[in-house]
Order: sequence, then structure tokens, then C-alpha cells
Amino acid sequence: MKADPKADTAAAAPAGSKKKLIIMILAAVLMLGAGVGGGWYFSQSSAAHGEEEAPAKETKKKKKKDPAVKPEYVPIEAFTVNLQPENGEQYLQVQFTLQVEGAEQSTLVKDNMAIVRNRVLLLLSSKKASEINTVEGKQQLASEIQAAITEPFEKQGDEQEVSDVLFTSFIIQ
Repeated sequence: MKADPKADTAAAAPAGSKKKLIIMILAAVLMLGAGVGGGWYFSQSSAAHGEEEAPAKETKKKKKKDPAVKPEYVPIEAFTVNLQPENGEQYLQVQFTLQVEGAEQSTLVKDNMAIVRNRVLLLLSSKKASEINTVEGKQQLASEIQAAITEPFEKQGDEQEVSDVLFTSFIIQ
């Protein structure tokens, strides 16, 4: 009796498809393992790289001012003072705005406005018209005002963070 060719192919097909199925499962497991291994490798190397850069970024932040803190502007009422005599009586009328670092500094300056005005008044009244008439003289005066206001309001206190003095009116008469 001759074997049925259809029966041979039917019996051979399950054996061949089992081999193919096993090969496909092994390939899928290998690919999954490679994907997980690659993901772990890159996540570990990124974490190590990020740890090395984190201290560098922190030191840069310490050196620079915090960009999250927006500058605040505190307008100062006008001053009218007698200047030191050179050619008769001369007066200075000046108004400016302080640029400070954040709302806390703004409140501190506003709460101590009497001290601020006293320091500036004493500084302005010690000047001669010829000293502050030029652009360089005005810039020097702004630096001196900034230095006077930056000094602590209390003994052993912290300095104020005044970053700029911006003149809004400047008249010598």
C-alpha cells in the first residue's frame, strides 16, 4: 500500500511549522532582550552623564544671578539740593529709579526709605556742578548712589541687592 502524499505533507507541516514557531519565538525574545539591554545601557550612561553635568550647572547658577527672580523697580521721589559752591549758588534736582533683585529687596528698600533718602541727600549735597555735569560724572554719581544704598540698613545686616540706578530727571541750575 502506498502512502497518501497528502497525509505526508500534513504530518510534515506541523513539524516544520513547530520549528518555524520556535525560531520566531527565540528571535522575538532575543530582540526584546536586546531592546531592554540597550535601553538600560543608554539610561545608565545618560544618568552618569547627567550627574557629571549637574554640579557644573549648579556652580554656574551660584555665580550668576537667579534668572527666575525678576528685577523690580523702585521709583525714588525727586531730590532738590544745594550743590557745593563754585560760581554762586547752584541747585540739583534729580529723580531716579532703583533696580533691585526681586520683590523682597523692593519691600526692604521701601520700608527703609528714610535711610535711603538720607544717604542720597548727603551724597548729592557734597557734589559740585562741574563733577556731575558730564556723562561720566553722572555715571560716577549713579555708582556712588548704588554703593550708598547697598550698604546694610542695620548693623551686622545683609547688603541690599541694588543692581542699577536709573536717572529719570537730572537738572542742574
